[in-house]
Amino acid sequence: MKRYLLDTSAFLALRDDEDGAGQVADILRISQTENAHCFACFLTLMEVFYRVWKDEGEHEGRLAYEQCQTLPVNWIHENRQLLEKAAEIKAKHGLSLSDAWIGASAILNDSVLVHKDPEFEALDCAQLRLPYKGPSKK
Repeated sequence: MKRYLLDTSAFLALRDDEDGAGQVADILRISQTENAHCFACFLTLMEVFYRVWKDEGEHEGRLAYEQCQTLPVNWIHENRQLLEKAAEIKAKHGLSLSDAWIGASAILNDSVLVHKDPEFEALDCAQLRLPYKGPSKK
């Protein structure tokens, strides 16, 4: 059975209808059957909450947080094994703190990491790279 772990960027791609949103929606759809399981790390909830809050206001941030919890996703919470793997990733690869936890969650759950974040390329795990955003134009 296929296993996927959605990074924060995958949730935001879906929410904001960015490139790759259809792939995330397909993963969530098939996870409602017996063909796949979908996971996410607890830190993703906080990241979605604060990023939307910062950009769109507290009310929208809280709504985005609540919407994430209604999706067919199994949320992975902190435990010692996860903490140790995240620490190893942070020490060896220098990923951000949240990405170290998210990467560790994917690795320990033998899941395909679904993301739009080039930082994850340092990890040796199965990955589904959604289209990366181009450089911002100011």
